[in-house]
Amino acid sequence: MVSIKRRLLLGALSAGAALGALVVAGPANAATTAPGKPTIVLEHGAFADASSWNGVIEELRKDGYPVIATANPLRGPVSDAAALRSVLDHVKGPKILVGHSYGGSVISTAGANDPQVKALVYVAAFLPAPGETALELTNKFPGSTLPDALDPAPFTLPGGGTGTDLYIKADKFRHQFAADVPARAAALMAATQRPIAQSALEEKAEVAAWKDKPSWDVITTEDRNIPAAAQRFMAERAHAHVTEVRASHSVAVSHPKTVARVIESAARATAG
Repeated sequence: MVSIKRRLLLGALSAGAALGALVVAGPANAATTAPGKPTIVLEHGAFADASSWNGVIEELRKDGYPVIATANPLRGPVSDAAALRSVLDHVKGPKILVGHSYGGSVISTAGANDPQVKALVYVAAFLPAPGETALELTNKFPGSTLPDALDPAPFTLPGGGTGTDLYIKADKFRHQFAADVPARAAALMAATQRPIAQSALEEKAEVAAWKDKPSWDVITTEDRNIPAAAQRFMAERAHAHVTEVRASHSVAVSHPKTVARVIESAARATAG
């Protein structure tokens, strides 16, 4: 059997339940309580959970933005986008979608054909074109060290058979995923990480909302998951407004003010 490292050639990414639960930073109908402010919807990526947005949420709320941080199932772009769409359909008014890492693949699908989604913000994220996978985009450029940090775990599929969940090994988590996050905080992140299904990294995108919606992109130059060159390639073809940060893959944790400023720029630019 071909090893996971060789079969994946991974090098990418930043989880389980299929219920699409959400963490609401403000009332569920917050869009109607903050006139002129779109609702900011945050989608985390692999090896993380909704709490990875906590610092960003605090900054956005200080400036009066209603915020929702969703729980990404991390099973595949199409099904995860369906879970996110159930949240978007519940929130009234204009919305800004923000995706970290693999969450970028999800917002690119969920945000398509929705006039209430005014902008997309990608944070150390994937911006796949139709037919592309996260794995393919990561391997397009050298630099990711994720394969050697992975800890695969089998799980039983609902209809029978076996899938593979991917975690980052606890002793390698900080170096790989959050090198600029304080050690104690990174240890908590490692303990609470949610796995991604291996198959999610190999699932082809079906649509790309960035083709007809304005996008912003936070590129992390010290990223060990998604090479900066890959991030730049995706941002350039999407004509995204780019902010480069000397940061790890966990830039929303280490630089929440910077990420919040980019999100607010997208909100202001697309208001009205």
